[in-house]
Amino acid sequence: MLPKLRPQEAQWVGRTCLGSVNLKGRSFLTLKDFNPDEIKHILWMSADLKQRIKHEGQYLPLLQGKSIGMIFEKRSTRTRLSTETGFALLGGHPCFLTSQDIHLGVNESSKDTARVLSSLTDIVLARVYSHSTLEELNQEAYVPIINGLSDLYHPIQILADLLTLQEHYGSLRGLTVSWIGDGTNVLHSLMMSLAKLGVNLRIATPKGYEPDATVTQEAMHLAKQFGTELHLFSEPMAAAQGSNVLVTDTWVSMGQEDEKKKRLKDFHGYQITMQTGSVAAPDWTFLHCLPRKSEEVDDEVFYSPRSLVFPEAENRKWTIMGLIVCILTDYSPQIPKLKF
Repeated sequence: MLPKLRPQEAQWVGRTCLGSVNLKGRSFLTLKDFNPDEIKHILWMSADLKQRIKHEGQYLPLLQGKSIGMIFEKRSTRTRLSTETGFALLGGHPCFLTSQDIHLGVNESSKDTARVLSSLTDIVLARVYSHSTLEELNQEAYVPIINGLSDLYHPIQILADLLTLQEHYGSLRGLTVSWIGDGTNVLHSLMMSLAKLGVNLRIATPKGYEPDATVTQEAMHLAKQFGTELHLFSEPMAAAQGSNVLVTDTWVSMGQEDEKKKRLKDFHGYQITMQTGSVAAPDWTFLHCLPRKSEEVDDEVFYSPRSLVFPEAENRKWTIMGLIVCILTDYSPQIPKLKF
């Protein structure tokens, strides 16, 4: 079901990226709000831009005359560079705002910030601590808001993951992904999207580090609705059994540095190694959103041919470009539809 449009978004009703998929003017806070066809369309758009720009050398100034406001409460490498370079490559102007430039809710309320940026930019990407900050921005803004990361979700990372797996395996339906690590925002976004694409999910977290209960309940509903499997374990080897894709993330997120010693102890045995892969499917691969630390995955796996982490990082650029083109333009993909 489509999220309710704000009054200021009414002008976009009926205008579509292609066919029945309507993303023009939509905000992107969580993949929970997007149906299978919409997610597939974003990936198709991303693959199209990658093919035409990277491989064919075409210049597509689809965002000429447009600007994006980029709010970053948290530091970033991939999110900042992918958005800045991608938006500029399409002819637009990115504006980067750190916590030193804009103090959300401190020097100026989030409500006022949203309204000011709406009058100065065409779209806003915000990387914040609290998901409620994004929701407030989205409530008050007159332009679309993209979640660049929050404590609850990291949906733009999952778009890159999905495009990477689509490129590697040729299709997504029927794959099994195993998450081995903390119940983070990245996992939450996987839980809100994989079932919609026919992908099974197996999760292993230490006790006390499980994904959010509300997100888990919704994911269980999605698995039932789309006929996929969702299993939760506390043993990494159990989760890795028969999996096509092994995934992990940081054990100590930004803001959790004081818990590092305890977390490293609690996650003992969760490092992904070739032994973990020994119980996975013969074609298993590895993903990590980066930055990576050696306790999460050893060098043998991380730098092996099974590791897709660097194509995954590059695809952060093509997928954010694809998403924004869908939201701001009427451009339609020129390459054949992907076979998901």
